[in-house]
Amino acid sequence: MPRLPSLTQSFGGSGRAVRVALAAAAGFYPAAYLMDRPVVALYALFTPIAFGVLSSLPGSGRHRASSVLRAAPAAAALVALGTVLAVTTWAAAVGMLLVTLALTFGAACAPRLASVVPGLQLCYILACFPPYAPAGLPERLLGLFFGATALVVGELLLFPSPRRPSYAERIADALDLAAHTTRLLLRGESVDDATARRLRSIGRDLRFSQQPRGCRPTGAGRTDRALAQAGSATRRLLDQLAALGQLPPAPDTASQTLLHGIAATCSDTATVLRGGRSVRGAEFLEEMTARFLDERAGVPEGRGDPPYALLRRRSTLLTVAASAVTVRTAADLATGGDRAVPGLPHEQFWYAGLPAARLWLVRARGNLTPRSVVFQNAVRTALGLALARLVAGSLDLSHGFWVLLSLLTLARTTAVGTWSAVRSAAAGTLAGAVLAGALIIGAGDATAVYAGLLVPMMVIAFSVGPVGGPAWAQGLFTLVVSTAFAQIAPVTWQLEEARLVDVLTGSGIGLLCGLLAWPAGARTEMRRSVAALLRATAPVVRDTADAVIGRRAEQSAEAAERPTAGSLRPALHQLRIAEAAYAQFRTEPALQSDDDGPDWLAALNYGSRVLNGAYWLPPSQGVSGFPPDAQRWVETAGQQVAAAALRAADLPSPGVTFRLAPLSPVVRSATSPGARSLLVDLEVWLHALAADLATATGAGRPGPADATYRQGR
Repeated sequence: MPRLPSLTQSFGGSGRAVRVALAAAAGFYPAAYLMDRPVVALYALFTPIAFGVLSSLPGSGRHRASSVLRAAPAAAALVALGTVLAVTTWAAAVGMLLVTLALTFGAACAPRLASVVPGLQLCYILACFPPYAPAGLPERLLGLFFGATALVVGELLLFPSPRRPSYAERIADALDLAAHTTRLLLRGESVDDATARRLRSIGRDLRFSQQPRGCRPTGAGRTDRALAQAGSATRRLLDQLAALGQLPPAPDTASQTLLHGIAATCSDTATVLRGGRSVRGAEFLEEMTARFLDERAGVPEGRGDPPYALLRRRSTLLTVAASAVTVRTAADLATGGDRAVPGLPHEQFWYAGLPAARLWLVRARGNLTPRSVVFQNAVRTALGLALARLVAGSLDLSHGFWVLLSLLTLARTTAVGTWSAVRSAAAGTLAGAVLAGALIIGAGDATAVYAGLLVPMMVIAFSVGPVGGPAWAQGLFTLVVSTAFAQIAPVTWQLEEARLVDVLTGSGIGLLCGLLAWPAGARTEMRRSVAALLRATAPVVRDTADAVIGRRAEQSAEAAERPTAGSLRPALHQLRIAEAAYAQFRTEPALQSDDDGPDWLAALNYGSRVLNGAYWLPPSQGVSGFPPDAQRWVETAGQQVAAAALRAADLPSPGVTFRLAPLSPVVRSATSPGARSLLVDLEVWLHALAADLATATGAGRPGPADATYRQGR
């Protein structure tokens, strides 16, 4: 099951614990004591827990309050659905299956939905258990309203969190640094090691793993796709600038003009991402793109026959310009623009003209495969909760919703992780049950004692749990539910016996699902998805190399316009599947063998680099002047890298090492400046791919790989 926020991971500090405790009390006490409505009190208590504890809402208080408000209508609908389907155990179990599938799979398309999915699931769980009482639906909805309202007020007024910068603002800050660095290069200054490290560090900070959950642009819509692309291109831009700044300066007019354009593009894009208006207007992007394309077409007249080293620096500068144009275009799409820029590779921005429904369908269809961790998590979670509901109903367990609640909070994406959580939780629940039983026996029917203990008990449970681990969290939560239920109805020590049985039952079902359904989590999928990615990129490398020198194979009408179009879609799809697996892999407990295995990040960098080269390297118009020896070098080098990718796909594989033949003798034989420039661009790209493959398979960095193309991800 996906690693849902457990009771040990739900809070960022005691402030949130106090907010949730007070919100739960604000609805629970009036309903239980003034209105004498136990059902209203129960839902008023668990609604703040559902969206304040189980759901790890990111962002500021205003952002979290907005998430609760958005989720409230869906929560009410799920309460109503659960109330209706509680008529039979089988109906409730089937409903649990479908609801969980829809919520968990849909979370892949909407990051804000992902943060509230556990809370929404709990709303259905509470309502789908006996007694079957459709007439009590208004009271359930009233309790939900009380709890949600109190939580929203608490998020807005109590211990307000400082506003964190959005992902777009983080990109804008990084672009300001890029503009500043570019101006240093314009003045002829080099980039020292400290500045280069800062550039790469800021780029690494833009990785999704460094962003709070719910604030990552992982949605299926155009805005999120464009922001994700802008972030990726910005990381690449910073890394390329760090490499460019450590090369010898070349203060020719064309380079200076391009650097001016890059600095202006970065500054203008930062303004747009912060919500401002473009200072230079929409036409500036077209001008920058035209300037880049002119420079890509060849070396301007009057520059003479540049040496090989100058051509390599020029290639590096062009990669920076390509990244700047990509960022600017993606930022324009993310902020509502839809103007097509002539000359840009349309495959790179394929999503720009598609409606939102089509983009959601593309995301859903792309993950409808057993190799997708999104699909695996949705199926594993849905089957586990449905089975738990069936078992709890068939065995007529008292307070059976605790079975599903324990499964929801303890299940992990690996069997090993689930077993570790279950062991600790079982011990904690047993200790908590003993203490709660002693409290019930000692306090008896003195509800004032339970009323006085409930709020401080919740604050302690929701504060200590994140520090103490599953044992502390489950043990303290046992005390919380005991003091709450003792105020709703007369209880005995047998309530703790029922909770212990329910928790152990849910834990057992979670372990069974973990053992039978993808027990290795993302580890197995990393090997499979990376292998598929490497195989899918091999034809892209060959097609790109052929397209650079103008070679055309027989292909479809669509691919004829862009020689790599036919092979790009499978490679892009496999890259997305592998990135999702890597994101989950990073959340799972590390094993000792993980340190000795392939470098998955280098493999993802390789896949991203392949696609970027396929977008930008092939010239939009043919370039002549490639002699036979240059054509042979291109064909051989492309096949070498493609063959190395296929060898690396046989994981675990020995380190992939090879050395491309030197290009410098071949460059001199090219008869046109454009041909020489394209050959050097292709060489830099292929060497970078070779370096990534060597790093991914543990063989080091072969050949004269150019760090210009390194991309932190």
